[in-house]
Amino acid sequence: MSTIAVLGKGRVGGSLAAALTRAGHEVGVADSTPGAAAAAARAARIVVNATPGADSLERLAALREELRGKILVDVSNATVDGPDGLPADLLYPGSSLAERLQESLPATYVVKTLNTMLYPVMTAPAILAQAPDAFLSGDDAQAKQTVRDLLVDLGWSKEWITDLGGIRTARATEAAILFVPHVIRSHGFTPFAISVAR
Repeated sequence: MSTIAVLGKGRVGGSLAAALTRAGHEVGVADSTPGAAAAAARAARIVVNATPGADSLERLAALREELRGKILVDVSNATVDGPDGLPADLLYPGSSLAERLQESLPATYVVKTLNTMLYPVMTAPAILAQAPDAFLSGDDAQAKQTVRDLLVDLGWSKEWITDLGGIRTARATEAAILFVPHVIRSHGFTPFAISVAR
């Protein structure tokens, strides 16, 4: 089992930390006190970015040395929110948060995943009536395999996990966030995931 640091104590970070702990991993959660994120990242083998996407790049770039040689699992989406607080546009059109993180953290293995669903599905994919998809984007095959194993620990069947390729493919899954506000306005906050029907 891995030592994992979760950056972000909101609904996403809290649910991921609890589920990874239940799966037997040693999990530390960084709160907002000065130095907490650096200390958590330094002690971990895997770091989960569950911070608000609009601030993630600045926060994680400041942890360049602590994240050196680590796997960074990025589950956030960087958006410009509308008046109702729901995503209205992408913060990095023509790119993605994951790509920006990888550029800023060249010695870190960034893997994008779990960003195409409402947060309850991340840790309980079987709650949906149809099998959901979890997509992986990243440049390092070994890092993606490690993250794939983590997803299985979170309840994802292997056949539900799709490797899309390099980190550049994250711009496709991050763009899927633009579906979310429209789905929420139509159906409320009922758990859902954006999946590929086969």
